Amino acid sequence: MTVQRIIWADEAKKALKFIHAYYKKKSVQGANNVIRDLLEAPKTIRFSKQYQLDDINPEYRRIIVRDYKVLYIEKKKEIQVMAIISTKQSPEILRKK
Repeated sequence: MTVQRIIWADEAKKALKFIHAYYKKKSVQGANNVIRDLLEAPKTIRFSKQYQLDDINPEYRRIIVRDYKVLYIEKKKEIQVMAIISTKQSPEILRKK
């Protein structure tokens, strides 16, 4: 599978903005580094079952980047990034998302 397109859902875009704003308070460069890593992660997908199914939201696959789960689904040659969730949150909170 060669990914031709990566689509970011609105929820994932909002999470990116929130994460950037959070880290920017400490360091602009640090914020940029975290966002760069999150944006690059879906580009590493080479085949559809490369990453695990998420244990809390099994309809998604996940990539762990720093302290975040990048949740996505794969459709044909398209990756749809659905959400970015902190791994520091309680599993009960994550089940509700």
